[in-house]
Amino acid sequence: MTQTHTLSPIRTYRDFVAGQSALARAREFARGAAIRVLSAGRSPDKEGIRFPYYHHVFDDERDGFARQLKTMASMGDFISLDDAVAMLDGGDAIDGRYFCITFDDGFRNWATNAVPLLLDAGTTAAFFIVTGFIGTSLEADRDKLLGFYDQGDLLMEFLSWDDCRAMVEAGMTIGSHTMNHVHLADLDDDSAEAEMKGSKDAIEAELGRPCDHFCCPFGREGIDFLRTSHPGMAEKAGYKSFLTGRRGAMRRGASAMMIRRDHMLAGWGDYQLKYFFSS
Repeated sequence: MTQTHTLSPIRTYRDFVAGQSALARAREFARGAAIRVLSAGRSPDKEGIRFPYYHHVFDDERDGFARQLKTMASMGDFISLDDAVAMLDGGDAIDGRYFCITFDDGFRNWATNAVPLLLDAGTTAAFFIVTGFIGTSLEADRDKLLGFYDQGDLLMEFLSWDDCRAMVEAGMTIGSHTMNHVHLADLDDDSAEAEMKGSKDAIEAELGRPCDHFCCPFGREGIDFLRTSHPGMAEKAGYKSFLTGRRGAMRRGASAMMIRRDHMLAGWGDYQLKYFFSS
């Protein structure tokens, strides 16, 4: 991205992508057109748990997110992350289609946009926060906030701990996304363990309840985390689940310490949901 945002935090998806190159926009358009064609012959999985995950619901994404919630409700049943993990750990057949919604990073538009729409839809979600960014100030921490994304020109506002407490009171789940939004695979074991344990301790101290769930930043197996070490490390730290960024449904026999999720944008159409929720 080339456009610089220095005066105010990003409030709309339009502003979020304003600095994209013409090539990036063309690729996104072509990808959307291809998915529209491919979705015509697909139908959602008949059984299993899908874990849609978002990063943001900007002001201009509210209507799209509300529509997606209605679409998912017409396809299956919403369940909490605790219930999803219990189903996976139970080992029984997963009859029916379920959706467990999750969010990554810790942006304040969760509290202002996502949570009210989830409650309107009669459901909840699990929100994974980067604890080192919670409670930051747009003024005092501007340089740190601008460094959250590699391009360094997007100013995002993060939740406060009071926001997190209010979300929990509303029935939402707060999980860990490390302290500093790191690539676990780039760290030595001691540092990776510290990121997992430190974020868990901070959440439990601030919210006064257990933090049972961990979501790996970026989430690519073999690139951002190692299957042979990091899920076990999370389990040792006291987590009951390890969520990734790999697409796919979770069915009987799948492990809660290697949960697949489907990345979503709140502005996507129903044809995109139909495509990504099918095998």
